[in-house]
Amino acid sequence: MGRAPRRYRRLLVIVGICVLTLTACSDGGDADPAEGEATSSPTSEPSPADTPAEATITVADSALGDILVDAEGMTLYVFFADTDGQSTCTGDCEAAWPPLVVEGEPIAGEGLDAGLLGTTERDDGSMQVTVDGQPLYTFGGDEAAGDATGQGMGDVWYVVGPDGVAIEKAAGATGGGGDRDY
Repeated sequence: MGRAPRRYRRLLVIVGICVLTLTACSDGGDADPAEGEATSSPTSEPSPADTPAEATITVADSALGDILVDAEGMTLYVFFADTDGQSTCTGDCEAAWPPLVVEGEPIAGEGLDAGLLGTTERDDGSMQVTVDGQPLYTFGGDEAAGDATGQGMGDVWYVVGPDGVAIEKAAGATGGGGDRDY
């Protein structure tokens, strides 16, 4: 098929992710904890947490500066709604923002202080990689290594630098922007 269907499909994915992110972030605290949990069916793909990634985290140059990426070069993000080093992204949120899970210990690639990396246990028992105590995620809307289309989404999702600090400037920005230290 031509480019139009692919662009349309990508637009639908991004719009859906935005809706899911805003819904997850606007929980008033009254909802049943089980509500919105992802369910599996025979035709569904395994949860991202069910398939641990290689544990190497590296630094890549991007339009946003030096950022963390996984072993496949996919951009890593932090979620400002996470608290005390624990992931709050589950169910539909987790489907849109797959957690970076590993077996064993994460490995720091060149340019990254191994002392900043760690893990935190998710509700399903898998181990999610953290940087400076903050859980790391990839974004379902990023199609290729180097993409950072989730940057600033919902004002709660940001790429993270090798120092463990979220980079809050807009994608394509050249300077300025406030970096947030957790």
